Amino acid sequence: MEGGADGTVRVGGLNSKPGRGVELDGYMSPEYAMRGQYSMKSDVYSFGVLVLEIISGKKNSSFFETDGARDLVTYAWRLWRNQTPLDLVAPVMRHNCQMNKVVRCVHIGLLCVQEDPADRPTLSTIVMMLSSNTVTLPVPKQPKFFAQSRPKKDLLDSEQSTKSNSVPWSIDDASITELYPR
Repeated sequence: MEGGADGTVRVGGLNSKPGRGVELDGYMSPEYAMRGQYSMKSDVYSFGVLVLEIISGKKNSSFFETDGARDLVTYAWRLWRNQTPLDLVAPVMRHNCQMNKVVRCVHIGLLCVQEDPADRPTLSTIVMMLSSNTVTLPVPKQPKFFAQSRPKKDLLDSEQSTKSNSVPWSIDDASITELYPR
């Protein structure tokens, strides 16, 4: 747990300011964010987000709504489902990479961000998937999407600057977390 000069309290991947609630950092697995359950597959989820960020050149934590997707994982999934995963590739990478390998990396990234930790590959399996083109990859399932506070594009501003808006997705506004030292 760390405290910032601006009153921000950081616990793991959560940022909280007094009176403002909690924001997720975009790398936290759904099971940890929702239920506080951590496993070896929680790191796999974070790795999958990083893979998608590297390919797209965009950060999940500051992703702006694109084609109705509120985060990078949702956007990547929609492109995969629409059979256009190459649309995820950052323009700077498009002419300097082997597209079949990029599609494979998108596939692996989506396997890592699946909702059920049991459906995510282990780290050793990921290494094998990345090292060998002969390993057949399973079909990814739809990732878990959960609410986060995110910056939104201010469409009225001609300079395309951003402002932070809280997106009210949660029905349970009464959640309180109390931390007790061990």
